[in-house]
Amino acid sequence: MPSAVENFIEVDYCKRAKHGQSICGDAFLSEKVKHEDRIVSVLSDGLGSGVKASVLATITATMALKFAASAMDTLKSAEIIMDTLPICSVRKISYSTFTVVDIATTGETRIIEHGNPAFLLIRPKGELVISKTEMHPKRWHDRVISASTFDVQREDRIVFFSDGITQAGMGEFRTPRGWGLESADKFVREQIRSNPFTSARELSRLLVAKAEEIDGLHAKDDITCGVVYFRSPRQLLVLTGPPFSFSHDSDLARMAEHTPERKVICGGTTANIIARLLNRTIKMDTGHPLHPKIPPAARMEGFDLVTEGMLTLSEVLRLLEEGFAPEDICSNPAVRLANLLLDSDIVKFAVGTRINEAHQDPKIPVELGLRRTIVKRIAQVLESKYMKRALIQYL
Repeated sequence: MPSAVENFIEVDYCKRAKHGQSICGDAFLSEKVKHEDRIVSVLSDGLGSGVKASVLATITATMALKFAASAMDTLKSAEIIMDTLPICSVRKISYSTFTVVDIATTGETRIIEHGNPAFLLIRPKGELVISKTEMHPKRWHDRVISASTFDVQREDRIVFFSDGITQAGMGEFRTPRGWGLESADKFVREQIRSNPFTSARELSRLLVAKAEEIDGLHAKDDITCGVVYFRSPRQLLVLTGPPFSFSHDSDLARMAEHTPERKVICGGTTANIIARLLNRTIKMDTGHPLHPKIPPAARMEGFDLVTEGMLTLSEVLRLLEEGFAPEDICSNPAVRLANLLLDSDIVKFAVGTRINEAHQDPKIPVELGLRRTIVKRIAQVLESKYMKRALIQYL
């Protein structure tokens, strides 16, 4: 596994559409600039809500992402975006806010803001005074672009959101002007104090859920929160499939025993090999409800999760590709594995290439494919959609 001394950037987000709308009018996009070890993320809020707002936000986020990744001049980029947006037929204006967070693994960070609530920098130890430079596009004198440049440290989090967060509860007795930026800041810090290792994924969901709660569980506006967490990488080893040669079973067991990070076994044959060579016992996990399609998980000393192989991995792939929300579905071994993958930064798959006779049964669905194909697709979606680093080793 890669050395733990390097830095890793975890990026995740959560969003909810305005109550009564099927489409969220906010957009969140991220792109990894591999040759520069940077990740650029953009949150955009389109005017209004529903389909029109979604179109405005998506256009804005897509353009801002490309311009930031290519290091185009900030003012010029902003003017092109504003000139490009379609005019609303009702309000006769085109408007979409955006926040761009451009961060490198060295810690160098640049943030561009237009119209969204100010971002939060949460630094557990000490504070950093951030100076912002304001710019005014020539053709859009009423618009203000703010730019900030600073260096983040390990365990710093950058939290940014649409005004659905700060305006939650607006007009209510307790929050006549909305929840506000200070209250959101206080809530985020309380969550981190109670759990210093809260992931970007979990923190974004907590903040969105709180805003929904303040809105009476019926969002009065689109709500989106993005979080960037700069930290030492969390690593996960996934062992699946028996090695091609029986003589290499001991290599599999040795890898499982000596990896210090979190470990998962996917596959009954794989689990039996490791249990036999490490003198461990496999026990059925009776602490979770059974799922009609996913075989139950098991427990083994030294491992975070032990699951069935192909069916579970195929379901994990589906969940990751569709962008599942854990709070919206019942827990099962595939959901638990998907959560472990998303809460890790560097995932190494050790894939055995011995053919399992059980999968030659014509009754097994064709879409299960080969183990190596499914793992490769999981690795690809982890890297492209979730900004993780995925490594595959074949045994």
